[in-house]
Amino acid sequence: MQPVKALFLDIGGVMLENGWGREKRKRAADLFGLDIDVLNDRHHLTFDTYEEGKLSLDTYLDRVVFYEKRSFSRHDFKEFMFRTKPYPEMIGLFRELKKKCGVKVVAVSNEGRELTERRLMDHGLGEFMDFFIVSCFVHFRKPDEDIYHIALDTAQVRPESVVYIDDRALYVEVARGLGVKGIHHVDYAATARALSEFGLSL
Repeated sequence: MQPVKALFLDIGGVMLENGWGREKRKRAADLFGLDIDVLNDRHHLTFDTYEEGKLSLDTYLDRVVFYEKRSFSRHDFKEFMFRTKPYPEMIGLFRELKKKCGVKVVAVSNEGRELTERRLMDHGLGEFMDFFIVSCFVHFRKPDEDIYHIALDTAQVRPESVVYIDDRALYVEVARGLGVKGIHHVDYAATARALSEFGLSL
């Protein structure tokens, strides 16, 4: 088996809760008194553009929330978006694997710039991750194969020496199609077990 030289990791759903996913939008709608169907419709029409780094968060919010007068402030809404629950067990696993096994640890993620920067800062991901291939920085979104190629080129590793972990099965399938080892993340125990089968264990 080709030795593993790098871990490519999704952020939302693996190390942190999803940044602005379906459940978070539902909580926002309940908290701020928004129509969830309208919020989701407007979100789906414009969020890809935000994640590709072609819109600011304020412009996204102008289109999705603040297209009419609201009883709450933009600041309060953004602070709700920025609040993120971490998965400490997963973060600890990757920290320790980096120390013990000497692998590169790389983010390969779809997310908008302001959410990414705040989440990385709040949870110290930059303290142990080598670099961040995020859609808002590179202007490609998963499942576009180009984002995986950029990660491989930047890490200077062969696909067969990479393990990619994501909570979305489709994105794992795309990575496997490029020759990358893939793990569909469901929970800590299953992912740790799968990593050990690739020679990465604590």
